[in-house]
Amino acid sequence: MAAEEKIQEKIIGESALIREVKDRLAKVASSNSNVLVTGETGTGKELVAELLHENGPRHTKPFVAINCAAIPDSLLESELFGYEKGAFTGAQHNKPGRLKAADGGTVFLDEIGEMSSYAQAKILRMIEGKEVQRLGRDGGVGVDIRIVAATNMDLESMVKEDKFRKDLFYRLNVARVHLPPLRERKEDLQLLVQHYIRYFNQRFGRAVLGLCDEAMDCLLAYDWPGNVRELKNLIEAIFVELPVGETSVSHVPIQVRERCAAVRSAVSDERSRLLWALSSTNWNKSKAAGKLNWSRMTLYRKMARYNIVHL
Repeated sequence: MAAEEKIQEKIIGESALIREVKDRLAKVASSNSNVLVTGETGTGKELVAELLHENGPRHTKPFVAINCAAIPDSLLESELFGYEKGAFTGAQHNKPGRLKAADGGTVFLDEIGEMSSYAQAKILRMIEGKEVQRLGRDGGVGVDIRIVAATNMDLESMVKEDKFRKDLFYRLNVARVHLPPLRERKEDLQLLVQHYIRYFNQRFGRAVLGLCDEAMDCLLAYDWPGNVRELKNLIEAIFVELPVGETSVSHVPIQVRERCAAVRSAVSDERSRLLWALSSTNWNKSKAAGKLNWSRMTLYRKMARYNIVHL
């Protein structure tokens, strides 16, 4: 399967924003350059890192994911860079470290913005020297890795505030992939819901048919602070309540229903109203225009203005 086909299969959605992401991934994956993936929590940064590896020139080599926020400085060198036998009490054998374990492949540095200044300096030295410095060893050990780093933080602002090293930022930000939040691509919501219903039907051996119109309207009115991850968890929660058939709005978690009601009563954003009308009518333009009290020509003009396309 070609890289473009794999990316199309794994990244769910056909909105203009997500098509830009897919096109960008297909281009970036083929290189060996380091990549910085940005986006809010829950937008799918780890999935993007995996796709960059699987569809790149290093796909036959290891993919190693490292959560930068989970490794304290006291364990940084032994975990990432490794050590030699006898380097310290308890070091009874050589340990290559996770960076060396990825030799020839890809290292995914998740939550790079949470990395301490000490760790940043160590990673920068590794990138520039193309080697790791093991505890208890004189001289470095060569390493050849591609780095995909991810963050939900504004690294440019952190650089200006001296909270993130400028030189490391430039080393990581060779290619950039930005993932939009779900609230900005709600035209993909129905496809995502269908995808996760199929996924959980297969996983749990269920026969859930889908969401009723009222439940779908509720999800379209919600602002999704947890993005696609939150949607996946919500669909799983619905499966706990419903073994078969179509959902009613009562199956949607109460906190989401309450938020939807508040948003729907106060909605003034024209793009959101347009997306709601289109999605709730299964993209029937005449019915959507009727819901909004617009002519079909007005609806088409607004769709063009807001760059809303449904394939």
